[in-house]
Amino acid sequence: MGKSHNGHTILAIRFSAFGDVAMTIPVMKQVLEAHPDLTIVFVTNKNWGALCEGIPRLVFYPADLKGAHKGFRGLFRLFTSLRKAHPQISAVADLHQVLRSQIVRSFYRLAGIRVAVIDKGRAGKKMLTRRENKILQPLKTTIERYRDVFRQLGYAPSDRIPQREQHLTGRRQIGIAPFATYREKTYPLEKMETVIRQLLTHENVDIRLFGGGRQEIDQLTTLATKYPRLEVIAGCYGLSEELDVISGLDLMISMDSANMHLASLKGVPVVSVWGATHPYAGFMGFGQPEENAVQIDLYCRPCSVFGNKPCFRGDHACMEQLAPERVVEKVREVLGSM
Repeated sequence: MGKSHNGHTILAIRFSAFGDVAMTIPVMKQVLEAHPDLTIVFVTNKNWGALCEGIPRLVFYPADLKGAHKGFRGLFRLFTSLRKAHPQISAVADLHQVLRSQIVRSFYRLAGIRVAVIDKGRAGKKMLTRRENKILQPLKTTIERYRDVFRQLGYAPSDRIPQREQHLTGRRQIGIAPFATYREKTYPLEKMETVIRQLLTHENVDIRLFGGGRQEIDQLTTLATKYPRLEVIAGCYGLSEELDVISGLDLMISMDSANMHLASLKGVPVVSVWGATHPYAGFMGFGQPEENAVQIDLYCRPCSVFGNKPCFRGDHACMEQLAPERVVEKVREVLGSM
């Protein structure tokens, strides 16, 4: 976990979900870049420390919310251990705004520590996703909402987006993360197989498959036996090693899911596929241009912010009507010559 450096120290809280946690990292890097005397102690899920590796003055602090830090007493235990390890914390950035983060920040507030809290913009998201009379316009991005929290505390981030060095090897390394938490955000696997088949017509393309639980890994393994130059990464590495593999990609094809944000964290261009959700809700990957999102216009889109509501039409048209050729065309456009 390490100790804080000299200068100012603030606490940032974001317990879950994984993709949203990954989105905090480039923002905190920008804050640290703009304030060389600042240290950020970041408390998040105990398994996600690899996200913070190699970032000076970003100190990972593990939260075990299903074990030692479960419930009110556990959160008080987390607070007391944080106070002991980092007594110099002078402000708290709540990047989550859920009951658990509210409890932890309240302990700090009672101790006289100032607190800033994310505004999730729920009203705008409701108008964007309601069935009737949608207001289909871009909302403030989650990245910008994170930045606002640090601005409230007087630590405005830099606006620099790091440029990635191009590695030209002659071969194209393409990652594909075909799964998401919800069906409504997942491109049908048979359609993604068509994407894979078309991309592999280029002899210099290698494809690596990411993401998924045990059942999904089995599906990817079966898929990989059918085609050359197809390698399953999912389930083979820890988070740190998987991030290393992602950093070597030329491009990632992802749903609106965590892998979009992991690739963005490494500066890898992402062709993102959107179904029930929409980039207008503010969850586009850090530094990713919206024109790299592949989606179709439907009166019912978006029907939810997170993709967690069943398709009320029942036909999943947003994904079923999206031609694999659209995805392949966008990949070729982003990569230039294949």
